[in-house]
Amino acid sequence: MRFARVLSVLALIMGAATVSVWRGWVSLPPQWNPWAPLDVKAAPNLLTRYKLMRLRDDPQLCTQALSSSGLRVIRQANNPDAKCPLTDALRVQGGDVALSSSFLASCRLAVSFALFERHALQPAAQAIYGQAVTRVDHLGSFACRNVYGRETGRLSQHASANALDISGFRLADGRTISVLKDWPKDNRDAQFLRRVRDGACDLFSVVLSPDYNAAHRNHFHVDVGPWWLCR
Repeated sequence: MRFARVLSVLALIMGAATVSVWRGWVSLPPQWNPWAPLDVKAAPNLLTRYKLMRLRDDPQLCTQALSSSGLRVIRQANNPDAKCPLTDALRVQGGDVALSSSFLASCRLAVSFALFERHALQPAAQAIYGQAVTRVDHLGSFACRNVYGRETGRLSQHASANALDISGFRLADGRTISVLKDWPKDNRDAQFLRRVRDGACDLFSVVLSPDYNAAHRNHFHVDVGPWWLCR
């Protein structure tokens, strides 16, 4: 009974604190306020994944988060295709890091990519090589198809521009790191790729690497769909 009373008191305190923050009676730093817009430049914390989830149902909030990303994007006309309609899609042209080519992305994918670039990719490169990544190579994003290109089954996250396949990276000294060639090795290139994969898992819903299956032997699949998986 005593323990139950303690839990009740704690629940009341937590509820009161939540209401106080929501009403604006208590001020919190934006990065620790669950209702404050996501700032891509701020270091990720325990609330980052929750803030990313909020972007799914709030296009205006997503646009606000994207404005803090530094990504160069071009808004695309809506595509009413019956099988794979695209609404509010963006063409991502790069930011501080160049791209092998521009790619189509939902706003949520663009925000997660910007977080990944700033808070996972570059720290990994600095830790392993002591230099920056200057280009991300990819195999594409939007593709109106089912999972694995099967004739039947559910649509891939690529079909809604919610997914990107990353194949490699170029360093400031001109060296390139390839998922296909360097993942199987036992050296710092392989260490870098694994650190990048692990960092991506904190910022995307699904991250699939060569550890998942042979279909991903040459790229990291990252997406912002409704499922959670890191492999």
